[in-house]
Amino acid sequence: MKRLRDWWSNPWGRPRALVAVTWLYIAWSIVPIAIAILFSFNAGKSRTVWQGFSTRWYWGDPTQSVLHDPALRSALEQSLKLAALDMAVSVPLGVALALGLTRWHGPGARPVNVLMLFPLVTPEIVMAVSLLLVFVTLYGIQLGTTAQLLGQVTFSVSYVVVIVRGRLLSIGKEYEEAATDLGASRVAALRLVLLPLLAPAIFASLMVVFALSIDDFVVTDYLSSDASTQTVPIQIYSSVRGTTTPALNALATVIVVATLLAVAFAYVVHRRFTAGDEAARGSALREIAAFDV
Repeated sequence: MKRLRDWWSNPWGRPRALVAVTWLYIAWSIVPIAIAILFSFNAGKSRTVWQGFSTRWYWGDPTQSVLHDPALRSALEQSLKLAALDMAVSVPLGVALALGLTRWHGPGARPVNVLMLFPLVTPEIVMAVSLLLVFVTLYGIQLGTTAQLLGQVTFSVSYVVVIVRGRLLSIGKEYEEAATDLGASRVAALRLVLLPLLAPAIFASLMVVFALSIDDFVVTDYLSSDASTQTVPIQIYSSVRGTTTPALNALATVIVVATLLAVAFAYVVHRRFTAGDEAARGSALREIAAFDV
């Protein structure tokens, strides 16, 4: 018994208990999602009893599949549209803010940096109610796609700033200063030297904003107007308590797959950028040397 206890605790070797707990947690997290995905391929309407494999709920059913059900298709389109718009607005704005906050050393720099982190720590329900009151009462913005986009941009920008600032601090100011010392303008140094070095952080920001947008429920729900502006999370929440079919599972599976593909793509690109980081710095040095004419 003592030998078994010593083998399990193993204080000077591999932490077996920690490994077991980790795998139990992974199973606890993934198994329910795997079951939900499995039943999206169920041939029958049951979401609990397996009745055979079929792609009926994706495109096979002429009225109730994700492809043919207007409500499900509209929710998917709205989610993807908001994600694309959020990336197009949040990432350039976040990159500009990261550059400004990193280069700004005035008396107001510290308070602004603290305020930029507020969306990361503010409860989402508080932010959603605040944005609803500000948009509708103060600015008179109509609820719908525009309000949803502004709401998502509000909390997405902070993530972009944190990611890009981390990359900026690791790069330092030497490359940019070297380019300007050799005669490059601020714009040329930014475009030809700094932005290529920031490419990994910018791409990571795009993927993070995509995942945040496509998964957001509270803010997007509060700022939606009608059924035409419902996203996938809203559609799932509003439908799950009623009589549903595995088409709802199929809709959720599409979002899960899209998110996993984005994460996998981000990982591959990050590995490639990481492997080519020295090459990128060498390219930046060549661009800097080109200004010395």
